[in-house]
Amino acid sequence: MAKNNKKNFLKKEVIAWVILIIILFSVSTFFGRNGGAPVTTVPYSEFINRVNSGDVTYVQIKMKENYPSQVIGTLKDGTSIDSYPPGNIETLEKNLVEKGVIYDVKPSNTTFWMIFWNIAPWILIIGVWWFFMQRMMRGAGGGANQAFTFGKSKAKLFLDNKPRVTFKDVAGVEEVKDELKEIIEFLKNPKKFAQFGAKIPKGVLLLGPPGCGKTLIARAIAGEAKVPFFSVSGSEFVEMFVGVGASRVRDLFNQAKTYGPCIIFIDEIDAVGRHRGAGIGGGHDEREQTLNQLLVEMDGFDPHTGIIVIAATNRPDILDAALLRPGRFDRRVIVGLPTTKDREEILIVHGKEKTFAKEVDFKSIAQQTAGFTGADLENLLNEAALLAIRKTKKEISQQEIEEAIDKVVAGPEKKSLILSEEEKRAVAIHETGHAIVNTALPTGDIVHRISIVSRGMALGYNLQLPEKDKYLQKKSELINKIATLLGGRAAEEVILHETSTGAANDLERATNIARKMVRTYGMSDKLGPITFGKHSEMVFLGRELGEEKDYSENTADIIDEEVKKIIETSYEKAILLIKKQLDTVMTITNALLEKETLQGEELKEYLSLIKKERIAKKPSKSISASSQ
Repeated sequence: MAKNNKKNFLKKEVIAWVILIIILFSVSTFFGRNGGAPVTTVPYSEFINRVNSGDVTYVQIKMKENYPSQVIGTLKDGTSIDSYPPGNIETLEKNLVEKGVIYDVKPSNTTFWMIFWNIAPWILIIGVWWFFMQRMMRGAGGGANQAFTFGKSKAKLFLDNKPRVTFKDVAGVEEVKDELKEIIEFLKNPKKFAQFGAKIPKGVLLLGPPGCGKTLIARAIAGEAKVPFFSVSGSEFVEMFVGVGASRVRDLFNQAKTYGPCIIFIDEIDAVGRHRGAGIGGGHDEREQTLNQLLVEMDGFDPHTGIIVIAATNRPDILDAALLRPGRFDRRVIVGLPTTKDREEILIVHGKEKTFAKEVDFKSIAQQTAGFTGADLENLLNEAALLAIRKTKKEISQQEIEEAIDKVVAGPEKKSLILSEEEKRAVAIHETGHAIVNTALPTGDIVHRISIVSRGMALGYNLQLPEKDKYLQKKSELINKIATLLGGRAAEEVILHETSTGAANDLERATNIARKMVRTYGMSDKLGPITFGKHSEMVFLGRELGEEKDYSENTADIIDEEVKKIIETSYEKAILLIKKQLDTVMTITNALLEKETLQGEELKEYLSLIKKERIAKKPSKSISASSQ
């Protein structure tokens, strides 16, 4: 079928070119004879009769080697006739003089217009042909027609002569490197494994949040092993025409076999590897055909050829089970968020080509960037460099980096937003309330910066840093975290005797934490260690659509009551703290109104005014009872 389509395409193309050439040749012949005017050829005797009868008003005689070669006459009606005299034209010249007809004798040399009208069509033909050939020339060999390379793989091939990424360029993933070292060893020396009958994993699946360096790790593996590297995105397989994706998968593996040992890296494999049967059109849509071909290729190639497939995704939950079974993606490697130490190493790697001031402390920056991925940290240093350039500095200082952190976390500074004195005071009280409650309670976080400078959607913000990397949170810590979120609203109520809309986001986050405590973490004494609600999602769409309610209306009422009790308990705790630390709240508020931003040693000095006794250690009976 494909061969017939190819023949039909060639046939139609040849016919089109023949028709175009005939048309242009006709135009050349028609217009090239007399500068574009229509000419009728007549016998020489008729030409003389027309002259004698007075129908001709102008005659042009063309000479060739002193002999007349052609006579062209213009008639009264504007048309032209021409003829070819057999020899002497003395009789014609005599008649022209007698009739008063103007005539001109010119050598029969090729004129500019004749050259133009005869050559231009052929130049046009060649130009059009060259233009279309350049557009249609594609493929690995550079000579295949676009129509014939539609099913070819779009993977980019990186060979030994191109710049290599190695594990030295990848920081903060030491465990991942250790997990992948034997794959590198296999690519370097496959015979070593063959002697023991060991089989290296055919596929490695890199799992982790976006920006954690999955693609970089795959390139580093190829760089360490010094083997060819095919890189392709999962979405590049899928097209609107059924069968194209499967054809591209076949072509990719065929190319890989010629370059083996090598690595095939498929980024965002969830674009083509979703569960089958979840798409529109049953089991015959393009995406599923592509997945089926990928499954066949991964299960079919000889492991001793040295082809290793590495794929990356941040949605492993939606991948087809057949793709994850042993024999295809045998090994799964989790690339998680970097720790504080990892972030410091990543900052050092990304900062190699930048100029920093001596006081820049990457360890301090790593502590301030909890939750940042490798891509976030790279962007952070780039923003700091842009800020230094904007200030016409020769090097990047700690100040620019901290400004960049604020910009990335909270958004750019909104200098055009001018608050009234009353609103500015309310924002200062609100932000101070957060800082006071956070410092007084054992939340595990340290207030690093307080600012009432508007950024993004926030009128002010607190930057809180964890004392250390934590992977578990206790119930008491979650309650204290909720109290910290409500500290701004509590300060407004205590000092201003009314609340504002500034606490909207705080209330939303606090409610979400409380609801998770009751429904997900089983931290409600009344309901016990039970989870409530199942999240349902459409696999084909890859996103959550709703929640399956697996509990009664009576249980729903109890959940609401428990959530409300946690919020109220935390809010009472925040109110009590603000009242006890009222003098400190006003001191920090006044300092904020004067300086707008407090951080570093200056902020520590203000926060040291907070009384050392902590409400969490000596709770009142009412609070203790409600927090249980």
